[in-house]
Amino acid sequence: MQVSSLNEVKIYSLSAGRSLPEWLSDRKKRALQKKDVDIRRRIELIQDFEMPTVSTKIKVSRDGQYIMAVGTYKPRIRCFDTYQLSQKFERCLDSEVVTFEILSDDYSKIVFLQCDRFVEFHSQHGHYYRTRIPKFGRDFSYHYPSCDLYFVGASSEVYRLNLEQGRFLNSLQTDASESNVCDINPVHFLFAMGTVEGKVECWDPRTRNRVGLLDCALSSVTADTEIDGLPSISALKFDGALNMAVGTSTGQVLLYDLRSSNPLIVKDHHYGLPIKSIQFQRQLDLIISADSRIIKMWNKDTGKIFTSMEPEYDINDVCLYPNSGMLMTANEAPKMNIYYIPVLGPAPKWCSFLDNLTEELEENPESTVYDDYKFVTRKDLENLGLAHLIGSSLLRAYMHGFFMDIRLYHKAKMMANPFAYEEYRREKIRQKIEETRAQRVQLKKLPKVNKELALKLIEEEGEEQQLTRKRKQKNLPSLLKDDRFKVMFENPDFQVDEQSEEFRLLNPLVSKISEKRKRKLKILEELEAQEQEEEEEPEGKASDAESSESSDDEKGWVEEVRKQRKLLRQEEKVKRQERFKEDQQTLLKPQFFEIKEGEEFRSFKDSAKKQKLMKKTLGDRLKLEEKLGTLSVSDTTVGSKQATFKLKK
Repeated sequence: MQVSSLNEVKIYSLSAGRSLPEWLSDRKKRALQKKDVDIRRRIELIQDFEMPTVSTKIKVSRDGQYIMAVGTYKPRIRCFDTYQLSQKFERCLDSEVVTFEILSDDYSKIVFLQCDRFVEFHSQHGHYYRTRIPKFGRDFSYHYPSCDLYFVGASSEVYRLNLEQGRFLNSLQTDASESNVCDINPVHFLFAMGTVEGKVECWDPRTRNRVGLLDCALSSVTADTEIDGLPSISALKFDGALNMAVGTSTGQVLLYDLRSSNPLIVKDHHYGLPIKSIQFQRQLDLIISADSRIIKMWNKDTGKIFTSMEPEYDINDVCLYPNSGMLMTANEAPKMNIYYIPVLGPAPKWCSFLDNLTEELEENPESTVYDDYKFVTRKDLENLGLAHLIGSSLLRAYMHGFFMDIRLYHKAKMMANPFAYEEYRREKIRQKIEETRAQRVQLKKLPKVNKELALKLIEEEGEEQQLTRKRKQKNLPSLLKDDRFKVMFENPDFQVDEQSEEFRLLNPLVSKISEKRKRKLKILEELEAQEQEEEEEPEGKASDAESSESSDDEKGWVEEVRKQRKLLRQEEKVKRQERFKEDQQTLLKPQFFEIKEGEEFRSFKDSAKKQKLMKKTLGDRLKLEEKLGTLSVSDTTVGSKQATFKLKK
């Protein structure tokens, strides 16, 4: 049994673990259970709860005693008796089942819609009757007051088959080209069908008239959703008299109130896969929606996720056992999954021991399977001299290493390293030294870059902590511990230049405060050096830094700004004088230019004229050349222009 937890909701997978083959004898099964931990710890809730290849649909009878599932291959139905915790019967069919419905409270009346247009009826003893509908069907619903079966599929018509009279009635003509799903409200028996065009049509079975039309495709597209193509309706489910949930082929679930054409809430699965099943959990007001990859449980009022499950194989159908916390799925795998979620409700009465089992697991959490094993790499095995055990039963391969028995590991380590006691003694001495060091004054390790800024932040943080303690507020995160500002204390490019003009003018009093910090930095560096040399300090020594503090901070910041301005002017004057001396020392040399081949040098004015001419537009250049006589433009008889020009020498 596997246990997973999401949003503090525990989910117990009862079908996890390997299943034993049927042909094994009881003696071999017992021997395997003794050897293999996985087989010993598994829970087989219902014996042989599986299909040969794939299971497609799963349902529970109204009395809760029978669980029925259909699958392949060969196409078949299996009925499981929960009171006996085993399979009751199995029947093979001629073709695959699209969907089925249990008409009675138990297994005595079942209807199957098959992929070859046949509708097959089964009674308690087996096959009873078989008929055919005109078009391929995709879903059907049973109307209890009139005993009518409503079939929808690859047609614009809804076929009606009356089981009391034993004949087809006039079909309902819809506006849809094809329909995917249908459902009948259990309170007022309103018939609803989901179409390929993304619409839901509602019909009144009493008058056989359409009473409503919902455009779900338009409502499913919100600002956050991205869809490819037109969403069609893939799932439909009523809840009570007024609520209806609709699932689309693009992975959205829409919850409607029948009195409004706008959805109350739109929930996106974010996988872009068609919604396969929708179930309602009324005790906690949850909606359980599933596509082929994930089962999501969310609050129908707020849309907040309650929990979710991602099985190993693709999901075909989901069934919630009534009035309990048990959930069953039909998958693209032989084994059908059973999940138990205690938060949703108690275990069914036929497996009430699950409640006691889960309570014991929560009170006494068991150790994991590998608590008695040690993980070692290939290098560790070579160091221990156990490399020759690779491939034997003493080592179990796992990821980039192996699991071995912890007792074997300790024995091998004792033999490989006989001086382990000396290492243990050294480690204990080192721990004692560390404990005595912890009793000393703890030094603040400052970063390599911006030490003064880091010291300033530490001082401010200490002051803020005192204030927050008095006001009983939450402490704000420190900049030194924040990853976003980590580079500022590691990269030398972020070093604050205190000699720059901007820094000195914007921070006139920083110079006085920085003197104190520089003194503190010197003291800290000296202490760090002493710590590295492992020299013991005489206790009770007074520090000179605190006693030498003066009251220079009381001077006005205006005088400090004036002093800084004077200093900056003097520095600028010195820099100008240095530049002037450098300019006098430099000698100007004449520059020579070469003329390209094939060009004559007339004067510098021609080049200037050429540059001016090149800046002008094409029209201005043509007019200038027309005036100079190098270009002539004339009209022709056809109506076009003719231009003749002379090449320059």
